[in-house]
This record gives sequence, structure tokens and C-alpha cells, in this order.
Amino acid sequence: MAYDSFKTLTSSAVPLPIENVDTDQIIPARFLKATERIGFGDNLFRDWRYNQDGSPKSEFVLNNSTYSGKILVGGHNFGSGSSREHAAWAIYDYGFRCVVSSFFADIFRGNCLNIGVLPVQVSETFLAQIFEAIEKNPNTSLTIDLLNQKISLDAMGISESFDINKYKKENMLNGYDDIDYLSNIKSEIQQFASNTPL
Repeated sequence: MAYDSFKTLTSSAVPLPIENVDTDQIIPARFLKATERIGFGDNLFRDWRYNQDGSPKSEFVLNNSTYSGKILVGGHNFGSGSSREHAAWAIYDYGFRCVVSSFFADIFRGNCLNIGVLPVQVSETFLAQIFEAIEKNPNTSLTIDLLNQKISLDAMGISESFDINKYKKENMLNGYDDIDYLSNIKSEIQQFASNTPL
């Protein structure tokens, strides 16, 4: 498997109610030199998270021990800007397995799905309810049910459905990237090739 399979996740969430978060804010360009997916979490939201001297900014949510969890809840239009896949790598490497927003940039959404981060797009109303619930209780949990494509705000007993590409869904459920998927159907490919005249 390329990454951990994703079926159901119940976790508290880290709120980032900022709109138009672009990939340069998620992982600044000066940290894109590495080619492996490890170590990027250290620089997730680097310029928002740290001062120039490397000291943490106490007001930024990732430096606030009140909030924790495997779910990041962002504002509208999350992941816009350049197509750098490192932004998804940084989110995964930090420990997030799901990002919730009311809108995602298409390339960012695809990059997340390729490496095991589930982007869950919800309505503006449901997103506002999530932020409000977390503000009242930072331990508020969300449940993401990929199989049934449903996100639930557990304390309030409310939920909403979300869309996902069928192929990407199957890969997420199995922890497959594109190469894993092809390897898994290798015998079918070989059979098709042997039965297909040149």
C-alpha cells in the first residue's frame, strides 16, 4: 500500500477559518527542494506558524495545544494557487488525514487523493456549523465515513453527504496509489493483452 487505507475516521479537528488559503501558504516555495514525501510537515504553514527567528507564533492554531486531531477544517477555496503536490504532502506528513472545506481547488483536491488525504467538500452552512461547534468545544469530534460518503458532526447529530470520484474512492479505501491499482489488476491486464490481437 502507498499509504494507510481510509475507511472511517472519527477525530477532533483543527479549525483554520481562513478563505483562499493557497498552496504557497500551505508550504512556501523555498521548502520544495526535497523529492521524497517526508519532512514537509515541519514546514506546513511555515510563515503563519513561525517568526523569522524560528520561534512559534502563539496565536496560530497549529501552535495552540487546545486544538488537535487528524482533521483540518479550512475556509472556502482551500488549496488554490500553484499545482505543487508538496502542499498535500505537507498536510499528510503533519498528520492530517482529512481536510474539510466548502470548496477546493481541483488540482489540490487531486493531489490530496493521490497520497491519502481525503478532501471533503461541504456546504457553507455545514462548514459554519462545524466552526461554531469547535469554537464552543475544541474536543468536538467529526466522523468521516468514506464508504457511505458522509461527514457527521457527532455532538449535534447532524451529517451531510459529500462527493468523490469512484476510482479515487476505491483507491482510498484500499490505500492504493495509481501504481498499486495497476499492480492489483496485473493478471487482468495480462489476460486482456494475451487475448488482444496485435
